[in-house]
Amino acid sequence: MLKLFSRLAVAALMPVALAAAALADDYPNKPIRLIVPFPPSGSNDVVGRLIAKTLSEKIGQQVFVDNRGGAGSVIGTDALSKAPPDGYTIGIASIAFAVNPALHKLPYDPFKSFEPVSILATGPNVLVVHPSLGVTSVAELIALAKKEPGRLNYASAGIGSFQHLGGELFKLDAKVDIVHVPYKGGGPAMQDVIAGHVKIMFSSLIQTGPFIKSGQLGALGTGGKTRSPALPDVPTIAEAGVADYEANNWWGILAPAGTPKPIIDKLYRNIQLALQSPDILEAFAREGAAPVSMSSAEFADFIKSEIVKWGRVVREGGITAQ
Repeated sequence: MLKLFSRLAVAALMPVALAAAALADDYPNKPIRLIVPFPPSGSNDVVGRLIAKTLSEKIGQQVFVDNRGGAGSVIGTDALSKAPPDGYTIGIASIAFAVNPALHKLPYDPFKSFEPVSILATGPNVLVVHPSLGVTSVAELIALAKKEPGRLNYASAGIGSFQHLGGELFKLDAKVDIVHVPYKGGGPAMQDVIAGHVKIMFSSLIQTGPFIKSGQLGALGTGGKTRSPALPDVPTIAEAGVADYEANNWWGILAPAGTPKPIIDKLYRNIQLALQSPDILEAFAREGAAPVSMSSAEFADFIKSEIVKWGRVVREGGITAQ
């Protein structure tokens, strides 16, 4: 009797499996929307547009970017969670995805509302200052901050963003008092730093590289364990005297929960091809990011570990949503 039930169960599942496989064979037959849960010009947008262009070529349909900024990525991520699970809406996730569960009462479940598809890349932050601040090293910045506590400001993409956490970690490790100024996205924050309205930012290197090279901003240190190939003459922040400082962002692709596995697998394969593209490799290297290879299951485990790690930083740093 048990064998009979097993055979019946297998027989019942076979049409579902065959239908999913057939769906994947036909996928995609129309454009794919890539939700970037931040405004244009930030690191998530830069990475999103890089991968959208190359993935379009690999998968045979246009992948277009839909910027849905607000609430530290919660608005765009919620839109992704509510999208039809058919592979035609995917989204960018980054360190903000791992931080938000400790900061907000979320309208989605970070563990159950999504299917992790693939990590894309990682990249360190970079401590940049406006030239008018008159400091050229981490040591000089720390000395100025200690001389005038509470006077210096640093900009971020919003509360709980990578820029915010990088700044708070610096404050804790360097024992300085600098004031956080949150914006609605990395692009608007960067614009005000370039204009000199706010003097400091702990930004993603992938976002900030062009402004460092143009001389609009000065780079004092990077947040990786080793110097960035994109800025070989710039020391790490730890090397410059803030021991154990390390802050790296990451970016990846999620799909809504329930997206059929054959479609997830097809997306994954084409994303891996896109990440091997000379254009992507050159662009990431130029901007100080590096492609990362993980399976979809490994990416899911990585996200869980990041939620635990950054949740602890939020609690220990006393960071709260406002």
